[in-house]
Amino acid sequence: MKTLPLRLMPGQDLRATLAGVLAGHGASAGFVLQGIGSLRGARLRLAGAPDATELEGDIEILTLAGSLSPDGPHLHMALADANGRVLGGHVLAGCTIRTTAEILIALLPDHRFARGPDAASGFDELVVHSHDC
Repeated sequence: MKTLPLRLMPGQDLRATLAGVLAGHGASAGFVLQGIGSLRGARLRLAGAPDATELEGDIEILTLAGSLSPDGPHLHMALADANGRVLGGHVLAGCTIRTTAEILIALLPDHRFARGPDAASGFDELVVHSHDC
């Protein structure tokens, strides 16, 4: 495992930036171990909800975690608004960095991640391949 600390800058889209991390480092598997920072708007898909929930204003990232594959990231995040209300869910495009995001990624050089259909969940789920297989 190789760790990769990142700092995202104001105006960057959180999901889009993390989607490009693997290719930028020649990797095909990774995990976001943790992330903190601030957003100036966010889009989450809440548990079981078909549509996005949009948040506006100053928002703090309390936690960020997920998997990174060449097929795209699968990220979950807990957020707090300016009144301290907390909401969490699946990260969608449209989470724009306000001041910073400090993120620690683990690159897994011995693995390749993919996303494939899962009959039990009905979603594309993580498929783990070992490079020595």
